[in-house]
Parts: sequence; C-alpha cells; structure tokens
Amino acid sequence: MQVPRISVALGTHNGERFLGEQLRSILDQSHPVDEIVLSDDASRDSTIGVAEQAVAAAGDDGRPVPTLIVLRNDSPLGVTGNFAQALQAATGDLILLCDQDDRWHVDRVADALACFATDPELQLVASDARLVDEHGAPLPHSLFDTLGIDEGLLARIAAGGASSELLKRNLFTGATMAVRRELVERAAPFPASWVHDEWLAIVASVTGGLVVIDAPLIDYRQHGGNQIGVTKLELDGKLSRLREPRSDRNARLLARAEALAARAAEFAPTDQRFIREVDEKVQHELVRRDLPRRRVQRIAPVLGEWRTGRYSRFGLGAQDVLRDLVQPV
Repeated sequence: MQVPRISVALGTHNGERFLGEQLRSILDQSHPVDEIVLSDDASRDSTIGVAEQAVAAAGDDGRPVPTLIVLRNDSPLGVTGNFAQALQAATGDLILLCDQDDRWHVDRVADALACFATDPELQLVASDARLVDEHGAPLPHSLFDTLGIDEGLLARIAAGGASSELLKRNLFTGATMAVRRELVERAAPFPASWVHDEWLAIVASVTGGLVVIDAPLIDYRQHGGNQIGVTKLELDGKLSRLREPRSDRNARLLARAEALAARAAEFAPTDQRFIREVDEKVQHELVRRDLPRRRVQRIAPVLGEWRTGRYSRFGLGAQDVLRDLVQPV
C-alpha cells in the first residue's frame, strides 16, 4: 500500500515569536511530512524568515527536509481566506492544519495517518489538545473541557451523529484537524459566513465521515494574541453574554445556515434527513433573527419555537431560549 503524501497547511500573521518552536515540532515528527505550505497574511515581522531558516536547518542533522512553499498576501485575507489558500495549494493526499503558535506532539502525524488507514472513505480526523500558556506550561483544562465535549457527545459522534451535533455548534478546532485533499476540493469555495474549520467539519460529516481522537495531539497555546482562542466560561462569563447585543450574532447564524442549505444537496444528494435538517435550521434561525425588539413581545414566539424542539436540535436548548428572551437588540 502506497504511503500517503503529507502536507501541512500553515497560516501565519506576525508569527515570529512562536513559529520556530512550532516548526521544530513538525520537523521532529515520528512520521515525516513532505510539504509545508505557509500562507502568510501580510506579516510585518520576520515570520517568513523564521520559517525559511527553520526548514533549512532541518537538513543539518540528517532529518528529512520537507518542501517549503510560501504564499505571501500583500493585503490580509483574514483567517478563513488565508487558511483556504494554504489548503487549496497543498498537494498532499492528507493535509494537517497548523497554527503558527502551537506545538505538535511527536506522533501527531502518525496517529492521524493510522486513522485514515483504517477507512478509505474517512474525510477528517480531529483530536483534543492540551492547553498551555505563552511559556508552554499546561493550563488546568484541555480543549475538550473548554468546549464541553464529554463521553456522551463523543459516543453520539462515533455512532454517526456528527452532522446533527455540528448543526448545533462547532466542536472541532482546525489546529487539531487532518483532512483528505478531496475534502478540501469538495468544500471549496469556503463561504464567507463560516470559519474554515467549521465548514470542513460539517462537510466531512456527510461526505465520508470524521473520527475524533480523545487524546491531545498538540499543545494549543493561549497567549492573549490568538486570532482564535478558547475560553472556559464561568458563571460571570455566561451572564455577560446575556448582556451582549443579539442582532449581529443572529444575522450571522442565519447566513451560515443559508450558505449550508444552498449546498446541502451537493454534499449529500441522497441524505434526505440531512437536507431536511438544514432546511429546518434555516427556519429556526429566521425565527430567531426576526424576534421583536421589545423583550415582552418575544415571549410568545420564543415559546412557540421552543415547543417545536428546534432550540435543542439546533442549539444549546434553554441557554439559547434565555438569550433570545433577554439579550438587547
């Protein structure tokens, strides 16, 4: 059996501080990578120079040296556009997504490769991550802890329920993902209303499936400058969300649902259950977007929507009900 060619899709933006350590962890993998595609989003520091030096130095101790491809954006594309560019330029059979400030565990590539080897239809592998501070010291919670991913949720995903769970909320972080190149080709173009990793996950869930490794394969660094980070919300954080204006968020949720509905039949032409679910998701988000400005006038439509069961099927249930009742416009 031919060994798949391995690419890394690396998105950078002013990443000189931690990029060298990240690249060393990639170059030290127990299963070597063949290619690193670095898409740089208008950095003004020495990010690209750090990458070139790190890869060039890899040959000094006899390690395999991957090909480094650098894509330079004079004007920033943003996180999703930048990663989409790196993913679409990658030539490997399997592509591992990579942030500029993390650190891979030595068997990350090997563990992902082993999952893909068991199922030729599998499209995506995601994992947990160890959260670390800016110095690399472990933090109290894992990535799955902060996202509320527990054994029950993992069991539902393993039983084929990934698409239904992903219609409620995003569960997986791009920095932990490995995908087949065919998934990237199928998912393109990436909708502006979606983050790249969320879009890859929902498309994978209905086009061959995904697998979750319930173990950390990377150190996910939290340093205050993350373009997308994670936070474990305590009670005060949850309460503060109730004071946030709802208009932009609800419009965004509707735009995401509509973008998925426009292509659901393309991704899953014979899966009528999924197509119906996405259509219902659109209807749910339409109701939420169009709730009255005055809170007292929202009670009847929110309770009516609650009785349909769609708050639980397409969101966080009672939490979203409370949000819709009390958040300001």
